[in-house]
Amino acid sequence: MPNKKTTAGKRAPAKRKLAEVFDIGEVLADMSRKEWKLGDLIGQGGFGRLYLADVNSSNVVGDDAPYVAKVEPSHNGPLFTELKFYMRAAKPDEIRKWTKSHKLKYLGVPRYWGSGLHDKNGNSYRFMIMDRFGSDLQKVYEENAKRFSHKTVLQLGLRILDVLEYIHEHEYVHGDIKASNLLLSCKNPNQVYLVDYGLAYRYCPEGVHKEYREDPKKCHNGTIEYTSIDAHNGVAPSRRGDLEILGYCMIHWLSGHLPWEDNLKDPNFVRDSKIRCRDNISVLMDKCFPGKNKPDEMAKYMEKVKLLSYEEKPIYLHFREILLKGLKAIGQKDDGVLDFGSTENGDVQTNPAQKKRRKAAAAAASESTEAEIEDTGNPEKKKATASNAVATRTRKMTSPKSKKSTATRKRVQK
Repeated sequence: MPNKKTTAGKRAPAKRKLAEVFDIGEVLADMSRKEWKLGDLIGQGGFGRLYLADVNSSNVVGDDAPYVAKVEPSHNGPLFTELKFYMRAAKPDEIRKWTKSHKLKYLGVPRYWGSGLHDKNGNSYRFMIMDRFGSDLQKVYEENAKRFSHKTVLQLGLRILDVLEYIHEHEYVHGDIKASNLLLSCKNPNQVYLVDYGLAYRYCPEGVHKEYREDPKKCHNGTIEYTSIDAHNGVAPSRRGDLEILGYCMIHWLSGHLPWEDNLKDPNFVRDSKIRCRDNISVLMDKCFPGKNKPDEMAKYMEKVKLLSYEEKPIYLHFREILLKGLKAIGQKDDGVLDFGSTENGDVQTNPAQKKRRKAAAAAASESTEAEIEDTGNPEKKKATASNAVATRTRKMTSPKSKKSTATRKRVQK
């Protein structure tokens, strides 16, 4: 008989399965043996599910629960990668110290409250407890005629720069900044948080920066319309890449357009377009802002990104100064109010009552934020602050998404 070909060592990787649904009231014990009770299932992604959660007690977990539990089968990789980042860089005390030392009103990094393994029906699941948030910016962007006001874009850029400086100082880069990964606070609609660290990359372990190395097998990692030129070339993410991605996001939010957005299925075309725009920033500005009034600060921001070397530490203050000068040029200041109800092109009219409520919310929430910073290490003292009127952001596989939001997103190998 002819010998049969063996396939040992060449088996295809097993398909990842979605976590089974947990019962309302199920109790999870984290690594410190703190117990957390689950509430309603509020969303699901590719492999995991998201539940409302609170510290275990005799009470039912209500719609105003201040936490969420992210649950995935323990053999899946995405949550494990994300968890490593949160355990190293997102502990409440660490965030509190940074916020205080840098004199920030808040820092848009989700706080990590606990994690562990949980067995159910013979299967093992990994879970993580985080703060609960409201709507994502992609939804807000689409509801506002796919345009944000000039002031709002610059203020978003300033808040995200705060986050990037923090995570970069903790040896990580995000690698996937975009509107759907930016969530509004449930308590204060003027606070925005950068989430989803499934693509987070430890670029500088133990203080040693990764070398620049192009890997054809890793080309085009990230979200195609925003990802950096380095990522297009198969190079591991770096600090300059995060700043480049933020630049594309700000230009898109302000203009409603990116030159390569109609050819996202051709990643090489997208890469080559970005290279041409990097080599001549005026080309990028002309294509995104064809009128006479071009935002000078966006060109200056991209020029400064262009000058960064792969391993260079950015001077974040310089990037902030560029955006602050942009605010001054349009007669505005960084007042902490994110006005999503108006745009310069008249697509959406400002609602004075809504603007007044936002400012009132900002003032009230700033006081509670300062108090919260002093007491971030004790979940039992956190007040239930989520509102039923604020939609909890979820990744629902069954919900239709726009063409742009479904661009290919590949994971960086750790």
